Amino acid sequence: MANLSEIPTDPAVNIPEPTKVNMKQRLLIIGVVLLALLIIAGIVLSVISLSSMSDDQTGKIRDIFIIFMAIEFLIIGVALVVMIIQLAALINLLQNEVKPILNSTNETVSTLKGTAKFLSDNMVEPVIKMNEYLAGFKKLIDMVNIFKK
Repeated sequence: MANLSEIPTDPAVNIPEPTKVNMKQRLLIIGVVLLALLIIAGIVLSVISLSSMSDDQTGKIRDIFIIFMAIEFLIIGVALVVMIIQLAALINLLQNEVKPILNSTNETVSTLKGTAKFLSDNMVEPVIKMNEYLAGFKKLIDMVNIFKK
């Protein structure tokens, strides 16, 4: 076994360093984690400040929050309707365009398989048999020529 000092090293070989993509991914992950921590801190501070407010102020903030939640549910509902319409269009595309293409491809493959079988039976096989007979005949002639010498 060779020592590490005996192993030749090539200065042209570079040890891979973290690429810029890896650094960007790490920075993105760190940013997302920091954003999540800030949101959690904001929620905690909001709960603490709401508990010290009067009932009137807390009720107004609750009403505003309910309005925002209703708007959010409305947006989600519209997005779901759009998604269902897109799904219906995809199903229609699959049934009316992709399925006929697949059927046509299956027919073409079947025809090609039949053509290959026909060519194999009627053209290739007779040629191979003729070559076999010719090779045997040539060998027979070669054997007869050996006895003549």
